[in-house]
Amino acid sequence: MFTGSNLPKEDQSPLDRSNLLLEAIVQTSEDPIITKNLDGIITSWNPAAERLFGYKPEEMVGESVLKLIPLSLHHEETAILRKLRAGEHIAHFETTRLTKSGQELSVSLTISPLKDERGRVVGVSKMVRDITPEKRLNEVRLQLAAIVESSDDAIMTKNLSGIITSWNRAAERIFGYSEEEIVGCSILKLIPPDLQSEEQTIIEKIQSGQRIDHFETVRLTKKGERLDVSVTISPLKNSWGKIIGASKVLRNITERKQLERNLLQAEKIAATGKMAATIAHEINNPLESVLNLIYLARMNASDTDQVVGYLHTAEEELLRVSHIAKQTLGYYREHSAAVQVSLSALVMDTLKIYESKLKSAGVRVQTELSSSRQITLRRGEMMQVVSNLVTNAMYAMPSGGTLTASVLDATESGNPGVLLKIEDTGEGIPAECLGKIFEPFFTTRSSIGTGIGLWVATQFVDGHKGKISVQSSVDADSHGTKMSIFLPFDNPYSNSTPSRS
Repeated sequence: MFTGSNLPKEDQSPLDRSNLLLEAIVQTSEDPIITKNLDGIITSWNPAAERLFGYKPEEMVGESVLKLIPLSLHHEETAILRKLRAGEHIAHFETTRLTKSGQELSVSLTISPLKDERGRVVGVSKMVRDITPEKRLNEVRLQLAAIVESSDDAIMTKNLSGIITSWNRAAERIFGYSEEEIVGCSILKLIPPDLQSEEQTIIEKIQSGQRIDHFETVRLTKKGERLDVSVTISPLKNSWGKIIGASKVLRNITERKQLERNLLQAEKIAATGKMAATIAHEINNPLESVLNLIYLARMNASDTDQVVGYLHTAEEELLRVSHIAKQTLGYYREHSAAVQVSLSALVMDTLKIYESKLKSAGVRVQTELSSSRQITLRRGEMMQVVSNLVTNAMYAMPSGGTLTASVLDATESGNPGVLLKIEDTGEGIPAECLGKIFEPFFTTRSSIGTGIGLWVATQFVDGHKGKISVQSSVDADSHGTKMSIFLPFDNPYSNSTPSRS
């Protein structure tokens, strides 16, 4: 250990004061400082050495420095001593040392010869820096770099101004831009003009610390080709936790999307074919009857009364053909009579059917069923309408959300009736699609359904002289859809004598 004089400060020599200063530096150093003689025997051991290695000074002073060196690295000590005897200084030598508990530490050593007043090397001082955390961090960085470079998905980073700061090999393969071409450019270079408003929304979410998972959109290649992609975007933070940018993992899903579109088109064609086959089958018998009646009328042209009878029957058959066509085009076969039901009870029955599906989809259900009045309607048709609205709402919330069902007494254009509302907190419907959702075979879901559900629902609601409407928003803070159906008490079925249900 360095020692100074015990004389009062004013009586100390400059050398004494220098020694005291050196001892203070050694004792307060954050890094271990150790001295040893040329035989490798430790001669001093400061508090930082005790903290790092776990040995007290009395346990190490007088011991060989080999106590700190793994057996496989003992040869290093011989080489170090040889260099120091020659007066060499060794700076930032990275190696491994052992703690008292046997833990291996990565360390950086700065080793200097200690000389006597004649300039002879008589010992060694070692300053030890624990670089284990840095080594582990570097290993993690190397592993992450290897993962990024070997990934099949495009991985890129950008700053909060949307400027690309890194670009992996998969991104180069997918988009066609080399790293040199794209780093430093705006991310808007990859986004079609009609979708560039997405970027501002993404940046705002990233700045607020949000992560965006599996966002499906479209991006542009160097050749101008549009790719369907799924993007996961995460905030990037510096060492102080401040958000400085974003990392994007992007997967090319163009083939999957095309397959989904092909399957959907095939499903639509199959549905259309089934509809055509149904119409052909259902009208074939009455048409054959009409042909037979016309033949009989022609064969008995002289008998006016008989001809009129044949033509009357033919007219009835043609009316049956017309009715069949309307039913088939509406995709339903409602044979039962209209009944008086509580729409609130019908909604509760429907929600009970879908209870397990809604729960597994992470959808929370809220109800406001304040109307208890009975209304005359075709129960099967209305059950199908409500089922369609509930399933649409569920599929609009793939990551869960809230479905609110309400039934209220209401008046529309002076007509009293019941108002049904099904609301979700899903993705919302873009404004350009709202006017099309009631068209046959139109759908905003790329992989589910044929697009006839709302169209059929409209036919049923119209049949009850009701009205169906939609409100939707894709706004980041208030996204969701509300479907509203008004059914008047005075409808085509209310004048019959219905049963109760």
